[in-house]
Amino acid sequence: MKLILKTLKFIGKLIVGILILVLFSGICYKLFSPKPVPPGKLVNVNGTNIHVRAEGEKKALPTIIMEAGAHSNTDMLHWVAEGLKHNTRVIRYDRDGKWFSESSNNDNISPEFYAQQLHALLEKMGEKPPYILVGHSMGGPYSRIFRDLYPNEVEGIVFIDSSHPEQWKRLAQKELVPNEQAKLFKIGSILSDLGIWGVYNKIISKPTYQGDGLPQEVYRRSQSLTFNSGDVFRMFLRENKLTNDVLARAGKSKDLDALPLLVFTATEQYKESQKNRYRKEGIDPEKEVKLWFDMQKELKELSSNGKQIVMNASHSSIITNKANADAVNKEILLFAENIGKKN
Repeated sequence: MKLILKTLKFIGKLIVGILILVLFSGICYKLFSPKPVPPGKLVNVNGTNIHVRAEGEKKALPTIIMEAGAHSNTDMLHWVAEGLKHNTRVIRYDRDGKWFSESSNNDNISPEFYAQQLHALLEKMGEKPPYILVGHSMGGPYSRIFRDLYPNEVEGIVFIDSSHPEQWKRLAQKELVPNEQAKLFKIGSILSDLGIWGVYNKIISKPTYQGDGLPQEVYRRSQSLTFNSGDVFRMFLRENKLTNDVLARAGKSKDLDALPLLVFTATEQYKESQKNRYRKEGIDPEKEVKLWFDMQKELKELSSNGKQIVMNASHSSIITNKANADAVNKEILLFAENIGKKN
């Protein structure tokens, strides 16, 4: 019996010692690891510093305003911005609380809040319409809301594999972040704040490059920011709560009438692992893809002046792969030039 008690006592001390070592390592990581540096600049908008990257000169073409997706950021739009900035003014930014942007800590954020904040940001920077809005994924609904509030400032919209207001009603996936994943995000936020996640990835895991075609510098910045602060995970959860309201508000926006509209649709919506999981759950992944294509067509038909381009790409690689982004940019520039000719 004494031997058992001694063994348990030793195990208990060992566990406590390991926990102290892990916490100490995390604190050292937080104190001494280099902090990620914003690649753009911070602009104060009503007391909140918003991260924005403004590139290119204002020419004959309208200024392009880029909206990233829900779990995305300005870096994910790297190749699209790179390909457009030599021909016109390009603005990309991180929404309130995302990535390098501060959070306004507003507990009652409306779907219109982000559009209003973006509009205030553009005014603060001295940017002038007309604008072409380019939205990837959930950036599409955000763009629709902006245009609904400021119709006289928008001369065209580009949807890049954009979300649809009814996607959670019609697809098997019913929310942005499933409950199990949300729990992991909560744990991830704590581990990042303590520096433990950073230590694990720097010393133990040493993850290989998985940038889907983005430059390694961009990928490393993304990893660094994620491992240095739990804010990234908390924003994922915050967006998850807002997504339904944003989609519903976008669905109530005014008709686009004959507004120039360009819709890019990716062919590959599900990885093989997700297809296999769907099949086990009795869901037909091919039917899901067809539903997505139906909704993409509906987006194109929002305007009598809409055009749809189907691309052999995934939801992310349509912008992160340089060849795909080059193809997207070529069409966007033609789109912008046609708008410029009419003015």
